[in-house]
Amino acid sequence: MMIYFSNYCMLSMWLLLQVVHIANAQTTVSGHSERPNIVFILADDLGYGDVSIYNENAAWQTTHIDRLANEGMRFTDAHTSSAVCTPTRYSILTGRYNWRSSLKKGVLSGYSKALIEPGRTTVAAMLQQQEYHTAFVGKWHLGWDWQFSGAATDTDNLSSNPTVDFSKSVQNGPKEKGFEYSYGFSGSLDMPPYVYVENGRATCIPKDTTVSVDDKGFWRKGVTGGDFIHAAALPHLTEKALSYIDEHAQNSRPFFLYFALPAPHTPILPTTEFLGKSNANFFGDFVLQVDDVVGQVLEALEKNGIRENTMVIFTSDNGCSPKANFKELAAVGHHPSGIYRGHKADIYEGGHRVPFIVSWPGHVSKASVTDETICTTDFLATAAAVSGFYIPDDIGEDSYNILPILLNESYRQPLREATVHHSINGDFAIRKGNWKLIMCPGSGGWSFPRTAQELDGLLPIQLYNLTDDPAEEKNIADKFPKRVQELKALLTKYVIDGRSTPGVAQKNNGPDTWVGLEWMDK
Repeated sequence: MMIYFSNYCMLSMWLLLQVVHIANAQTTVSGHSERPNIVFILADDLGYGDVSIYNENAAWQTTHIDRLANEGMRFTDAHTSSAVCTPTRYSILTGRYNWRSSLKKGVLSGYSKALIEPGRTTVAAMLQQQEYHTAFVGKWHLGWDWQFSGAATDTDNLSSNPTVDFSKSVQNGPKEKGFEYSYGFSGSLDMPPYVYVENGRATCIPKDTTVSVDDKGFWRKGVTGGDFIHAAALPHLTEKALSYIDEHAQNSRPFFLYFALPAPHTPILPTTEFLGKSNANFFGDFVLQVDDVVGQVLEALEKNGIRENTMVIFTSDNGCSPKANFKELAAVGHHPSGIYRGHKADIYEGGHRVPFIVSWPGHVSKASVTDETICTTDFLATAAAVSGFYIPDDIGEDSYNILPILLNESYRQPLREATVHHSINGDFAIRKGNWKLIMCPGSGGWSFPRTAQELDGLLPIQLYNLTDDPAEEKNIADKFPKRVQELKALLTKYVIDGRSTPGVAQKNNGPDTWVGLEWMDK
């Protein structure tokens, strides 16, 4: 009898907790008359200092992105989960650190298998459950399953060119990951195959093979569809995004548009109207073309009368690439990472600290600025709060809801206990408050120090106080051993637990040990 009563009480308590959870999820949006449309614009290889409102010494003015910031909130301490694109895109859509996936370093190719695990809930799938119409336009770069003709080997190699039956639909692409409409290409704009895929099917069977060897206009050799023109890719994809907004503006269902730009990543190919506009170089011109795309999106929302009920998020997938030609930019006083060290691929701030702007008229205060540390993994939990979705333990394991920050509501500060960073080589760093611990002796990426000779004699780990040393110039790991141990223990816990948010421990994908964890006590 006592056992029965105890079980009854436990069941009652569980039911009560579920009611509370659901109520909490609903109260996050109870003050809004309706759920907003969501437009997430992801630039490609745009540095923190490439947006003029973030960099008073920028060589150009990003008028439209600056306007977006003046209409909403600008985050000065926002980070991508990785310093390169594939892993960051995984984390944006899953709310999970990229290194928990099977990809432990590097990026995928245009022929790679799907990275997002079968059955894993994405932002798109979640919003679809909440009656949103969902769309992807642009650069996917998360792998999908082409139908290969014969054996396909080494498909993760960026220069691989296996034979594909382009008449057959792709599998495990955007549709299977929650997007009702999709239009884009599989890898980066410099990775074959150069083929547009709409709702799982190639828009054109490619016949020609193209290659470019110019440094800035570079793309690898590969098959190219007759309707695929590299220099026209950005305006073409923009037309698709604008058409989607026009089509769904007046629908009863809210919509979510994930607009993943292929620019200003290589090939750096600004169209004629933008040539010379930055008074810097081709990269600067291409940044201004990206800025113009943001302006066109805002104009489309205004034209359709839905700007007031649309949350627009703008950010980048990582820091600026050296392909921008830092020497040319420095000659005109421009530094893509601003005051921060490093660039794309690096564990240093320049690799993963990015512009992050959110505008939602009438809800997010105009021209507001916050120095709260956030990560692009936080998009999933925020979209869940906006749409009234309760997140179970096996979804968004590293995602924090930033809606209280956006709405200027009270919340536990800091929002995140700590934030984990990751480089192209698979090296880790953890940031807690002002302290950043890097678990390797160098950049973990492409900048100095990186070679064995450059790393010789350096401490195996790095510790910086970013308040005193935002440029990460003075490694003080040997002076604060207790701080090192504290941060190392927390990072270890995050890895082992399979999550960094409160909840039941989850399992990481791939091997239990992998590159980048040599420092962890086994």
